Amino acid sequence: MSCTFQFVAVPYETFAPLFDRTEDELRAIGVSRVVADEKPGFPCRVSLVDAEVGETVLHLTYTHHDVAGPDRASGPVYVRKGAVTARLPVGEIPKMLRHRLLSLRAFDARAALVNSMVVPGTDLEAAIERLLADASVAYLHVHNAAPGCFNCRVERSSPA
Repeated sequence: MSCTFQFVAVPYETFAPLFDRTEDELRAIGVSRVVADEKPGFPCRVSLVDAEVGETVLHLTYTHHDVAGPDRASGPVYVRKGAVTARLPVGEIPKMLRHRLLSLRAFDARAALVNSMVVPGTDLEAAIERLLADASVAYLHVHNAAPGCFNCRVERSSPA
């Protein structure tokens, strides 16, 4: 049985005001403005694509699992200047995830971790289907396995 799923990006509006701040203002709140110097290497959590060489990105801490409980989590993310929030069709996997080793974390409706696995991005669809086959799983988080940083959320969905 195949589950349907949809990737959910972080909305650009969350970060847009930061791009207008000075370097000193950013530094004071722990944010760095950097220029991408390799591709891949700067995966944007808004557009769900790797930044192009020469693009400006912000590198900052983002609370990606903003829940009341022990599984609350935050970590470093990159956001491209002017990125458009990705709205992928049901079942489409962002290309930026295909070449990475990924950690999938499955959470229940109470935001508690119930399962996890590490998979190459080429096996992502099958891993998502395996995790979502468990009815107790409400949603997934996708992280880069080695550095552990958050990429995006995966939710159950119905075909459009």
